[in-house]
Amino acid sequence: MNMRIGWIGVGRMGYAMAERLAKAGGDITVWNRTRAKAEPLAASGAKVAAYVTDLAACDVVFVMVSAWKDVASVITGPSGLLSGATAAKPRLIVECSSISVDGSAQLRAALDERGIALLAAPVSGNAKVIKAGRLSFVCSGPRAAFDAALPLLR
Repeated sequence: MNMRIGWIGVGRMGYAMAERLAKAGGDITVWNRTRAKAEPLAASGAKVAAYVTDLAACDVVFVMVSAWKDVASVITGPSGLLSGATAAKPRLIVECSSISVDGSAQLRAALDERGIALLAAPVSGNAKVIKAGRLSFVCSGPRAAFDAALPLLR
């Protein structure tokens, strides 16, 4: 786990997933629209970002938010991950939210334009399943993206 990991969205599922990576020693920085929800992750070793654009310098960024409109907002929106003034950008985005096929295709196209790989990785499970290390991912994307993300997915 020598990658810099960014994490967007710490609701019930995202919190448990980010916490698991932090407790495993991952170099993880988390961001949530409501910062107070992310702050307890610092006790597990995570850093808490003030702005989503702070995650642009990470190698891989996970996204776990509620719907396609939220994914679009936090990634490509006017103040989203890729809106920063610097040229920094992650190599890979792992999108774990449950979004439509059309939304996933739009996201893939937007990231392709920027040279960023996308691994669509919606999940099946709940917070208890995550804590037990039994969460299931259904992954779609380039093999190289899957191989890069696999140690983190495990």
